[in-house]
Amino acid sequence: MKKIVLLALHIAVCLPCSVSAQGDPPAPANRDSATYASYYYDQIELPAPEPPRPGFWRRVGNYFRDSNIDKTREKKIDVGFIGGPHYSDNVKFGLGLMASGFYRLDRTDLTTQPSNISVFGDITTSGFYLVGIRGYTFLDGGKYRIDYRTTFSSMPTDFWGIGYKMGRDDSNKTDFVRKQASVKVDFMYRFLPDFYGGINAGFDFIKGKDFDTDGISYLHGQHRKYTNNGYGLFLMYDSRDYITAPGRGWYVKAENVFFPGITGNSPHFNRTELTVDFYHPVWKGGTLAYDLHGVYNKGNVPWTQLALLGGQHRMRGYYEGRYRDKGLVELQAELRQWLWRRIGVAVWGGAGNVFDRVSDFKASRTLPNYGLGFRWEFKNKVNVRLDYGFGKGESGFIFSINEAF
Repeated sequence: MKKIVLLALHIAVCLPCSVSAQGDPPAPANRDSATYASYYYDQIELPAPEPPRPGFWRRVGNYFRDSNIDKTREKKIDVGFIGGPHYSDNVKFGLGLMASGFYRLDRTDLTTQPSNISVFGDITTSGFYLVGIRGYTFLDGGKYRIDYRTTFSSMPTDFWGIGYKMGRDDSNKTDFVRKQASVKVDFMYRFLPDFYGGINAGFDFIKGKDFDTDGISYLHGQHRKYTNNGYGLFLMYDSRDYITAPGRGWYVKAENVFFPGITGNSPHFNRTELTVDFYHPVWKGGTLAYDLHGVYNKGNVPWTQLALLGGQHRMRGYYEGRYRDKGLVELQAELRQWLWRRIGVAVWGGAGNVFDRVSDFKASRTLPNYGLGFRWEFKNKVNVRLDYGFGKGESGFIFSINEAF
């Protein structure tokens, strides 16, 4: 008991000395409590004030500034939005909006490019509207791939009839409204490095309405609407470094799609399609890209399934569908050059030809094509592009996402 009392007295005597030795100010003679309060208040670490929240336009600027950074390593899905006004000869002035998402099913695998999905919509002053989804999914390190796309649209369309001669005559121009719903899915398996084999299936419903008398006669007795379903096989070689904006490599795809009568196609027919693309760097920031594309439909083909020349990807500047027939072949070469940070330009030249049969192909009917474009990298390897293309007797703007090929 005596030892406990002595220990308590020792603590009582030494504790103030210990506290003072750690930095307390010497106690004043009058033990002014305000002095002690001021000292202890100064030792408190207050949290730093939060910076003021940036204004709306600064936040928008920051969003686009950082939009091309790959965030798929830390996010389940990296989503970005872009939209704005646009113009083309086909659909006139419009407003489009797109949401683009990138993701990795295995976020520890950084050697495989990320999967992507895009949801898009568009509406224009001509009465055109479109909604759709497109995407690539890479499975098991890219050993398996799924490529899917679906669209629903209504489009006031100019129509010149079928064949090169009909398209060349301006007086044949008429119009109708094309309503379309389509779905296509490709599934492929890599059986050798860069070599793939695959199957696909597709569905198309296309209806033409509001034809005038001339337009009806251009159909040559065919129906105004058709529902078609096709099933195909394909072989593909793909060594591209990036699907959405290739900088080097090859892409070769040979495909045959059957539209059998047993599944409700009337008439039945089949389509063979070949695509050969090659990309290679030529100097710092510069890439040369080449594209050869051919389509041939065999059988009694509905007018809704004919090959169409023109559009967003090939023969840019031609009204899509002005020239249409069973067969089509087109070739283009494009130089893509990055100028500063995320800004680039492109120039291209090409040619195309439509025909009813291979034996009817005539070099004299080859249509020229050339143009130039602007590029801005919205997301990592995803470019917004504005192209202006020139053709034989016509030209037009194209506003789209991703490279043309």
